[in-house]
Amino acid sequence: QVQLVESGGGLVQAGGSLRLSCAASGRTFTSYVMGWFRQPPGKEREFVAAITWSGGSTYYADSVKGRFTISRDNAKNTVYLQMNSLKPEDTAVYYCAANSRGAWYEEYSYWGQGTQVTASS
Repeated sequence: QVQLVESGGGLVQAGGSLRLSCAASGRTFTSYVMGWFRQPPGKEREFVAAITWSGGSTYYADSVKGRFTISRDNAKNTVYLQMNSLKPEDTAVYYCAANSRGAWYEEYSYWGQGTQVTASS
């Protein structure tokens, strides 16, 4: 089992940058595919990015490709989401999640509490 705690959210002007962090507890962090999801106001939660246990493969939603970068540091049990060129439509609660099934599109069993990101126009 793993517990996830996000940090790094905040208010930024459109065009700015933020880096989200997700600290994981548990001995088997390297066994999990890690993902970031977001839920904009009044909308359903959506996939943003994912990274395999080794960090060798990454996956992104079309809406963030070229602007967001997911990475992980297994020594620190932490996954990151670097967000550049933020747009007002990126405003959402961002969630970190862990998936033990081995593929980025599989069900994510563990979720953090979320962190608010607001990009103002």
